[in-house]
Amino acid sequence: MKVVLSTPGRFHTFDLARQLHQRGALRTVFSGYPRFKLKNEHLPHDKIRTWPWLQTPYMAVAGRFSAGIRREWEWQGQRALDAHVARKLPHCDVLVALSGGGLQSGIKAQSRGNIYVCDRGSAHIRVQDQLMRSEAERWGFAFEGIDPRVIDMEEQEYAQADAITVPSTFSQRSFAAQGVDTNRVHLLPYGVDVSRFRPDGEATPGRFDILYAGSMTLNKGVPYLLKAFRALSHPAKRLWIAGTPDEAFITRMKALRLWPDDVQLLGHLPQDELARRMSRSHVLVLPSMQDGFGMVLSQAMACGCVPVASSHTGAWDAFDDGISGLVFPAGDADALTDKLQFLADQPAQLQAMRNAALQAVQHIGGWQRYGDQAYSLYQSLVTASHARALHRGQ
Repeated sequence: MKVVLSTPGRFHTFDLARQLHQRGALRTVFSGYPRFKLKNEHLPHDKIRTWPWLQTPYMAVAGRFSAGIRREWEWQGQRALDAHVARKLPHCDVLVALSGGGLQSGIKAQSRGNIYVCDRGSAHIRVQDQLMRSEAERWGFAFEGIDPRVIDMEEQEYAQADAITVPSTFSQRSFAAQGVDTNRVHLLPYGVDVSRFRPDGEATPGRFDILYAGSMTLNKGVPYLLKAFRALSHPAKRLWIAGTPDEAFITRMKALRLWPDDVQLLGHLPQDELARRMSRSHVLVLPSMQDGFGMVLSQAMACGCVPVASSHTGAWDAFDDGISGLVFPAGDADALTDKLQFLADQPAQLQAMRNAALQAVQHIGGWQRYGDQAYSLYQSLVTASHARALHRGQ
């Protein structure tokens, strides 16, 4: 069995590529990134094909343009990469394309009798759009909604694909809510790079340090974390935010009187520094309103940091609630406060969860489990396809 992968960037696709390569199943991975950006992905040169002519300039200068221009550029970039993959698609048994950029190449693969898998890293796109619109209205942000062309394209992909893969139970349920046949939506929870994320230091006794790692967006549920932090009672609490600051977002949070004066902005952190910060934090909070998985959950666990996550993430798949982490209902700041207060008041329970989180990650085996499950799924799809072809030939 040979598998071709397609992604506009890196994402989890290169973790999947390495797993398939280890099993002798990777034909090639197409990426919209330039080759120099992929030099540390630990794959042979001939296994990577790049088509960076729209994605790379977009990454370099998109911030200088209006939202309308960025939207159009992103749309055209996805269409161009999909067309390129369709033109250059090598012999394979399975094409796995990240959602939003695989319809044309998927149809090409199917025309050859191959399997097309739509890899969706978030909730069903219509559910994602609804949640984002609701949050923007609640907090007073302007939001045009996801490009209708993108929604239509993704829904065509969902219908066309032989199978859809998602990383979390939350994502899987969102497809069921939209009427997609659940037999076609397969759960493949992400792994974690344990060579990069491992314990590196300890949290300071007597303090209660909370880490958030991600973008400052409504999608990530940051206002609920800010509300919970303000309500949390602890004499030595600290909130660290790792990620590129968004001044407009901060200004809006200050206007709503949600922004704490003592929040510590760390900016974007390289992975080794992020692992060190996770190791020295008591908890990591992922309060997302919509998050396909949230790889920071398993990364934090690998560093011995207790994850506290909303129900709209991969929490149900990353850890056991109440044992190696805590889950709270998405959009409920009071519930998040209660979870944080419990951990702040119970240092022995916090330590027990830190130990359990480390043990849970060891059972995951890095990305090995993800690779095993993905390979098994693709193999079963190919086998079933061959069986149908034999039946038709009789």
